[in-house]
Amino acid sequence: MSTIAWTPEPPYYAVIFTSHRTQGDNGYGEMAERMVELASRQPGFLGIESAREEVGITVSYWADLESIRAWKRNAEHLEAQSKGRKAWYSEFKVRVARVERDYGF
Repeated sequence: MSTIAWTPEPPYYAVIFTSHRTQGDNGYGEMAERMVELASRQPGFLGIESAREEVGITVSYWADLESIRAWKRNAEHLEAQSKGRKAWYSEFKVRVARVERDYGF
């Protein structure tokens, strides 16, 4: 992901996923691409930004909390979550935040 997500006027929500990966790909790259594709088709999805160095950080933006809950329950996303715990991450943290203000140029 090389672009900054366009987001509407606040308020909206951000899901911040921070992780440390395990060694090797183990199917991660393909699943990550599929999750971005799938999330982008979900009602309430607004955009996504991702960066990886020592710590991976992916921020997805959503219109409301119900959209986030629906994404969390998506069957393919549940499968990816399970594989993440078993094979891809040595640790991770998910944070959900309400965006009250944004600005930039």
